[in-house]
Amino acid sequence: MADQAISRPDVQSLALAEPTQHVPVRWIITLTLASLGMWMANQTPSQVLLALQLQDITPRHKIAALGVVTAVNAVSSALATPLVGALSDRTVHGGRLGRFSGRRHRWTLIMVLLAAVCLGLLAKAGTVLAVAVLWFLFGAFQNGQFASLSAAIPDHVPVRQRATVSGWVGMPIALGLVLGTVLTVDVLNQDLLTGYIALAVLMVLLALPFVLFTSDYPLAREHREPFSWRRLGSAYWINPRDYPDFGWAWLTRFLSTLAIAMGTLYLLYFLRDKVHYARLFPGHTAADGLLILIVIYTVCVVVTSIVGGIISDRRGRRKMLVTLSGLLMAAAALLLTFWETWPAAMLAALLFGMGYGCYIAVDQALITQVLPKAHDRAKDLGIINIAIVCPFAIGAGIAAPLVSLAGYPALFGATAVVAIAGAIGVWRIKSVR
Repeated sequence: MADQAISRPDVQSLALAEPTQHVPVRWIITLTLASLGMWMANQTPSQVLLALQLQDITPRHKIAALGVVTAVNAVSSALATPLVGALSDRTVHGGRLGRFSGRRHRWTLIMVLLAAVCLGLLAKAGTVLAVAVLWFLFGAFQNGQFASLSAAIPDHVPVRQRATVSGWVGMPIALGLVLGTVLTVDVLNQDLLTGYIALAVLMVLLALPFVLFTSDYPLAREHREPFSWRRLGSAYWINPRDYPDFGWAWLTRFLSTLAIAMGTLYLLYFLRDKVHYARLFPGHTAADGLLILIVIYTVCVVVTSIVGGIISDRRGRRKMLVTLSGLLMAAAALLLTFWETWPAAMLAALLFGMGYGCYIAVDQALITQVLPKAHDRAKDLGIINIAIVCPFAIGAGIAAPLVSLAGYPALFGATAVVAIAGAIGVWRIKSVR
C-alpha cells in the first residue's frame, strides 16, 4: 500500500498539502509503536538507569552528576531536532530508494540506528565523562528521530483528528517509562548492561513497522526552497513578532515542560531521602516506590490523553483543556511542597498524570495549528522541541541548587509556580480556540 501511494502521479503535491482524509487505525498504531520504542529508550535511562549508574560511579556527587548528564543531553537535543527537521523538510524524491523515497522515513531509520548504538555503548560506560558524552550523542540522534516522527502528524493528519492522534502518539511518553522501568527494574533486576541493550533493540524493532509499512510523501525538486546559510540559521529561530501565536505556543510549552523537568528529576532521591520508602516498606527499595508512582501516573496519562484528545477534537477547543492540565500539574507539585509523605506522593502522581495526559494530546494539536509554513513543518516542530528539551537542562540547573540549599519543598513550590504560568500563558494564542 505504501509503494502504491508513493507511485501516484499527484503524491508529490501531498507533501505540502493540508491533509483532509482521516488516517486509518493501522497508521496510528505503527506511529504509536515507533514513539513507544523511542520514549522507552529516552525516559527509562533518564528516570531510572542513569540515576542507578551514576550512584554506582560517584555516590557522593550523584545529584550534581545527574544534573550535568541531563543538561548535556538537553543541549544536544535542542541542537539536533531543528537541524534534522530542516534537512528532512528539504529531502527530495529518492528515486531508486523505493519506500524510502519520501522526506521523513530515511531520516527516522538512520537516527534510530545511531541512537541504538549509543545506548549499547552506554551500558559499559564507567565514568561520568563517558556517560555524559554518550548521553549527549544519544540525545542528538533520538531527537533527530523525534523530528521526523513528529512531522508525520501535520503531514498526514487533518486538524479535526489531530488531538486524538496526538493523544495516542503522546501516550508512550508515559507508557514507555513504566514499561521500560518494569523491564529494567523487575524483569532484568536493575542490571545495567542488559537493560540498556534491551532498550536499544526495542527502539529499533518498534520503529520498523512505521518506516516499512506506511506512506511517506516525497518532495519534488522544484518544490524545494533554495538553500541559503541564512535559511539554515533560521532553523533555530522564528521571529515571534511575525508569528505571535507560534511564539506564545513555544513559551507555554517551555514553561509547562520546565515544570515537568523540575518536578520529576529527583523523585527517586526524594523517595529515598525524604519519604524514607525503604524504612516504610522493609525489603523494598526507593526504585520500587518509584515504579508504583510511575504506574499510577501512566494509567492516568493513558486515560486522559485519549479522552482529552477526543473531547478536544469533537468540541474544536484546545486552550481550556491545556489550562486545566497545567493547573492539575501545579496541584500535584503543591501537594509535595507541604506533605513529604508516601500517600501525598501517590496522590500527586495521580494528579500529575491526569494533567500531563490531557496536556500532551491537546497542546500538541494546538501547536500544529500555529505552524508558520508547510515547507518547514519538521523544522518548526524542531523549534518547538527546543521548548521541550531545553527545560531539562535549565530544570536541572534550577532543581539541583534548590534541593541542596533549600530542600524539596522549595523545588516543588517553584514547580507549581512555573506550571501555573504555562497554564495561563496559552490564552495569549488568538488563532486557536
